[in-house]
Amino acid sequence: MGASFDTVEEQKAFADKENFPFLLLSDTERTVGESYGVARAPDHDFAGWPRRASFLIDPDGVIAKVYDFADKPDLAEHAATVLTDLQELS
Repeated sequence: MGASFDTVEEQKAFADKENFPFLLLSDTERTVGESYGVARAPDHDFAGWPRRASFLIDPDGVIAKVYDFADKPDLAEHAATVLTDLQELS
């Protein structure tokens, strides 16, 4: 699942354009972003954008790993890391 502060319409346009195969959550109120600690402070230069991060959540709903990208993810490396972490947690 993915989430951002974009509207439902923006999420749909993104998913359609990119052929995105995952569910996307529209968090325009920033509730989820605040809960997961990815919302930026209001005075930050990029306050309207969440920090890029991924969360590996175990079957019990507990966050097992957090991956913070500093806004420049290497998605190929990230996928490999998550797969390794999944194998270690299994």
